[in-house]
Amino acid sequence: MITRRQFVQGIGAAGLATLAPTGLVRAQELRKIRMGFGIKSINPIIINILIGEGLGYNREEGFSFSAAALGTNSNVMIALDKGDLEFGVGTPSFQLPLYAKKELPPIVNYYEYTYPYKWDVAVQPGSPVKSYQDLKGRKIGVSDLGTTDYPVTRAVLRNIGVDPDKDVQWLAVGAGVTAGVALQRGVIDALAYFDTGFGQIEAAGIEMRMLPRPKEVPLIGGLFISARADFLKANRTLATGFARAVNKSSEFLLANPEAGARVFVKLFPETARRGASEADAVKSILFAAKRRIPLYRPPYPNTKMGFIRESELLLDAKFLGLDSIKDVKPLMNNELIDEINNYDREKIIAQAKAYKA
Repeated sequence: MITRRQFVQGIGAAGLATLAPTGLVRAQELRKIRMGFGIKSINPIIINILIGEGLGYNREEGFSFSAAALGTNSNVMIALDKGDLEFGVGTPSFQLPLYAKKELPPIVNYYEYTYPYKWDVAVQPGSPVKSYQDLKGRKIGVSDLGTTDYPVTRAVLRNIGVDPDKDVQWLAVGAGVTAGVALQRGVIDALAYFDTGFGQIEAAGIEMRMLPRPKEVPLIGGLFISARADFLKANRTLATGFARAVNKSSEFLLANPEAGARVFVKLFPETARRGASEADAVKSILFAAKRRIPLYRPPYPNTKMGFIRESELLLDAKFLGLDSIKDVKPLMNNELIDEINNYDREKIIAQAKAYKA
């Protein structure tokens, strides 16, 4: 487990490989901001954060945006803590264990950009494994031991009586199609992964069968926009504008997923399969993102998009076995939610439905 000391040590290992959208002309007056993600390369998992640049929502809020793919959640927290990023992805499965040990930097989650639950376990179509309980004695692949699919799946297994340390073996098999190939070739018996990742694998024509989720799996595992508490206090307008652009992009995708995929491909043509036509590239992105897009809207009644439920974080802590955590208020801030949602939503929906490439 990474410690507070490790957080303040050299950021060089984080390798801020910032990936900026191509072909965009940004005005000099726009403030440049960055957000770090625990992924190795840009992909549709963060499509609702990325397409605001192409749709003009970021410019409307006075900033231009680039994403830093840092590989692991620990690298994101290091960079955010040192001030090398304005924002970072917040993941409870990573933050809460550090918070319980009083080793988490002063980082606050202020907008939930993807709601739970988004992880599954897949096996080959003819596998004898029929349930999570059948995973005992098996090799389970995850994209990386530093990404969220690993701790979340460990917690699920622990909660159904499968010891994640003794009863199974874990292997880091890479992301996207690479992970699917590992399953297809029998390198692993099962793949624990997230929604958009499975979409990428399916788009590549690799067949899988999802194991039924255990009934004990609760609504945990939301993903958040995080910032240092002092940065959030000093930059409320910027933080609000950034989250509002994400909110608008989410509504755009909910109204017209295909249009959102087209915007993504234009921003990041390098994410398309080599030799693929634009139509095929859009289809592939849409296939990958289709599982994630419904999770932009809160699964709770009468809840504004982006609002963070205290009970959700407490449930996350309980599910992770962190019974010492009784108060998660220092980890969250909903003060900006009303202002973030203060725009003409119907105008965005109409724009999405009328979108022409």
